[in-house]
Amino acid sequence: MSIAAFDHPFLAGLLGDAEVGAVFTATADLAAMMRFEAELAAAEAEAGLIPGEAAEAIAAALADLRLDPADFREAVARDGVIVPELVRRLRAAVGPVHGASVHKGATSQDVIDTSLMLRLKSAAAILEHRLEALIAALDTLASTEGARGLSGHTRMQRARPITLAHKIAGWRTPLERHQARAAEMRLRVFRVQLGGAVGDRAELGSAAAAVADGLADRLGLAPAPRAFHVERDGIAEFGHWCALVAGTLGKLGADVTLMAQNEVGEVRVAGGGGSSAMPEKCNPVGAEMLVTLARFTATLQSGLDQALVHENERSGAAWTLEWMILPQMVVATGAATRTALDLIAALEFHV
Repeated sequence: MSIAAFDHPFLAGLLGDAEVGAVFTATADLAAMMRFEAELAAAEAEAGLIPGEAAEAIAAALADLRLDPADFREAVARDGVIVPELVRRLRAAVGPVHGASVHKGATSQDVIDTSLMLRLKSAAAILEHRLEALIAALDTLASTEGARGLSGHTRMQRARPITLAHKIAGWRTPLERHQARAAEMRLRVFRVQLGGAVGDRAELGSAAAAVADGLADRLGLAPAPRAFHVERDGIAEFGHWCALVAGTLGKLGADVTLMAQNEVGEVRVAGGGGSSAMPEKCNPVGAEMLVTLARFTATLQSGLDQALVHENERSGAAWTLEWMILPQMVVATGAATRTALDLIAALEFHV
């Protein structure tokens, strides 16, 4: 076992997802944070809050700046967040003439939350693309193998005859609903975060709405009429969506593990797992992992719901809990979609 299976040298091949995991690297996080600062300056210059040459100087300095995530370890241990030290370095890079215009009217949570939104949006695009591929793969399976007859089972007991197409429909149809849910939640979840010290945008004065909307437009995020510093339903909703996707694929995995039992023999998983003691075995590893990942995301969702409880105008405790839980849920869901695609391609039916 290890602390984290998702980027473990060998467990990652079983449970990880390199493409989705790349969204949650420290390097990707820093890049998104610096993008926030550059676009914030541009939006503030457009609104007349800082000089245009200040925004240009900030953009130029950030484009040339190279930061090592490891250099922030001590600062984060001290401050609880990376942003105070990051802003200090950004201002030093911009120089004394325009340094005061860096991060104007923003707070640490604005930077960190907006970075998260940018990266969650990228992760969601990957997952949605895979949902489309999964639906197509199940459609192909239904068209080529769907006429096969199976014995239906209810409450683990033999019931009336069904077709394989009927079972495949139970795997496929929820995926279409998850696609619809993804489209519906985009404007609620992937929003810009800009609230300042206590979330009321007071430091931006009469330009607050223009700056927030301009920043959202520049970043490709939905606008937010007010900061969601302590309104975390969007975070929880995205976690629930991940748990639903992984749960649906877990049902597929559970069915395949039962169908692949020797005494049932309805399906074989080509290239399945071998045994050190019984070389004749073909374990349905991918199907089993879909069950594991479904249960894992469902378990973590309860923790993410705990993070809905933010005290007053900002919570260090609840906010940090999100950092620990949400990336694991998203990567686990990515691993589930990746594994399900491989599993469907490997199914060999014998009924």
